[in-house]
Amino acid sequence: MRHDWIADILAVIDTGSFARAAEARHITQSAFTRRIDAIEAQLGGPLFDRRRKPVALLPAAHALEPTLRAGLQQQSTLLREVAEVAAGGGAITLACQHAISATVSPGIVRTLSGAGFDPVRIRSGNRDECLLMLLSGAADLVISYAASEAVPETGSAFEDCRIGQDRLIPVAAPGLERRVDGALPVVAYPSDVFFGGLVAGLWRNLPEGVALHRRIETALTLAAYRYAMEGLAVAWLPQALVQPDLDGGRLQRVAEAGLELPLDIRMLRLAGSGRERAFRGWDVIRASLKCVSEGIP
Repeated sequence: MRHDWIADILAVIDTGSFARAAEARHITQSAFTRRIDAIEAQLGGPLFDRRRKPVALLPAAHALEPTLRAGLQQQSTLLREVAEVAAGGGAITLACQHAISATVSPGIVRTLSGAGFDPVRIRSGNRDECLLMLLSGAADLVISYAASEAVPETGSAFEDCRIGQDRLIPVAAPGLERRVDGALPVVAYPSDVFFGGLVAGLWRNLPEGVALHRRIETALTLAAYRYAMEGLAVAWLPQALVQPDLDGGRLQRVAEAGLELPLDIRMLRLAGSGRERAFRGWDVIRASLKCVSEGIP
């Protein structure tokens, strides 16, 4: 269905009258009424109950309203993207894990902006959410963490390259108090999020005599960071996120809490076919950061 047809139909639904819908669409009422008549003629039947005040969709058509709204949004996005390409620019959307949005993404935005991408859209989520955004077309590229020792898979739906490295380290505010039983209070991540699996693996190899008390659980790395800063618990966080606080003495490493874990920072795209801007953005970032190509873990 044509973009302007959907917009006209939704204007009537939202305003409740042809007159107000015509105002919203910036045409005369008579011209707007003729457009609605033409739409209904093309579709083969009436859409609106004109006897009601406010005007409403007929029951058979009412069920289509969510689909019409979704379709208008998709078409609007597509039209905007086509216009950006035709104008010689190009927006690009990156899905980043939350901590990466706060640490790595500013440098990537600077690189992409300098190469003519405008705007650079950053979407944040956990790792699985970022991959779903890539698969659904809501993102062009993903920037995420991966355990450095992970074995690459073959035959993946994704291509990836390593663009940097980090470490997952246990940190806490100075003077963090233990429990009476000597256990260290810690921030836990749920088992179904990426850092949850990594930290659970570290906890299976604690130094002898170390006991942990799960004081808080959160899926958000930036929330875990705040809990550590407030002196509530030890949190395992990317070193790039906390290095300024380590340097300033606001946080300290808690070596007795256990092991650290090397992390790769990786850029991902869909394997094979994809949108042109994803390939151009990939090449720009890769050239800037000298990626090491690998398979996705």
